[in-house]
Amino acid sequence: MARIELTGIQKKWGSVWGVRDVDLDIADEELVVFLGPSGCGKTTTMRMIAGLEDPSDGEIRMDGEAMNEVDARDRDVAMVFQGYALYPNMSIYENIRFPLRMRGVPKAEHDARVRQAAEMVELGDYLDRKPGALSGGQRQRAALARAIVRQPQVFLMDEPLSNLDAKLRQAMRVQIKHLQRQLKITTIYVTHDQIEAMTLADRIVIMEGGRVQQIGTPDEIYSDPANTFVAGFIGSPPMNLVRGRLDGGRFTAPGIDIAGIGIEGVRDIVLGVRPEDCHVSADGAHLSGQVFGVEPTGDMTYLTIRTDGVNIEVKADRDYRSELDVTETVAFDRDRLYFFDGETGQRIRQA
Repeated sequence: MARIELTGIQKKWGSVWGVRDVDLDIADEELVVFLGPSGCGKTTTMRMIAGLEDPSDGEIRMDGEAMNEVDARDRDVAMVFQGYALYPNMSIYENIRFPLRMRGVPKAEHDARVRQAAEMVELGDYLDRKPGALSGGQRQRAALARAIVRQPQVFLMDEPLSNLDAKLRQAMRVQIKHLQRQLKITTIYVTHDQIEAMTLADRIVIMEGGRVQQIGTPDEIYSDPANTFVAGFIGSPPMNLVRGRLDGGRFTAPGIDIAGIGIEGVRDIVLGVRPEDCHVSADGAHLSGQVFGVEPTGDMTYLTIRTDGVNIEVKADRDYRSELDVTETVAFDRDRLYFFDGETGQRIRQA
């Protein structure tokens, strides 16, 4: 299909920066997710790839060919939007067929391609209906079929599942990933939902403030965060981040004491520990605080420990129960502690 290369991509409106210094190489057939909060630059980056925005600087290439001066209609990309963008007065059949008509595909090919695309998204029995007669999930599948029928080099998906409820989002994630593997089309997917990113992506590009914070596989992003932004953005609940003091290889913060850390010097530092790496224990405890919240969920219990106004989230056993405001002690998994510079937020590795 297509390899996409971004080199020094920037976007600026007057004095306002949207995207800064993005360098990215997306392999043929790869599914890359742009992840970040609203306003981080992820959609703007995707729109520049589509040709809907012109970069202020830098170069976009597809299969080695420069795209900066190529019109959007000539880039052979298909987009799927959050709002479906279906024509309400057309049947689902005609909605799916529309790109073929616009691109001058011979009419003799239309029916077979429309029905093949519809079957891929399990809409073969709904082709005669109008969009208003379909559920949100079915309308999104129709939008996917309309993109599939194009047989493009690149899929661009801009938060396509945001309008669906949680159960439908899960089902659609599975379908999108299956289709992408089946069709072998290079895909860029934009979302603010880290669950979507972790479950869909071959690689994740995390953005904040118009800049790329980290690029890596879901496992790399989760297990080896580059800075406090990435650490705090990925995970449900996210990583606990606690400011404290490092002195003589000992980290201290209110209610927390951890000795034997392989980092030299005296400095302000941020401790990171994921809730699943915290264990209610009286032996070798690193944290002591008051029980602030207990939330049973069936398969586990979320426990919140408060110390000096700081909340620490712990994933406890499914049977764990406690009264509020009692003192509890927690031990951390020493092999899964993270440390970050107190000023820059960048990762500090132990010796």
